[in-house]
Amino acid sequence: MKLSNLPKIVKKLREEKCLSQEKLARLADVSNNTIVNIEAGKQLNPTIETLMKIAKALDKNIDIFLK
Repeated sequence: MKLSNLPKIVKKLREEKCLSQEKLARLADVSNNTIVNIEAGKQLNPTIETLMKIAKALDKNIDIFLK
């Protein structure tokens, strides 16, 4: 399943929490490149595990990415 809105959603939520890409990556325990690539639209099909980690780091439910 491709998540075409994922780049916009991740960036918007990250910025709302005043987090850098690097800080979000640390909080989510994923590589900085993962966050950069997701926000750049280069990685539109991350694993469920990665999405769960990012959602948790942003204090959101994974459902937020499925809109």
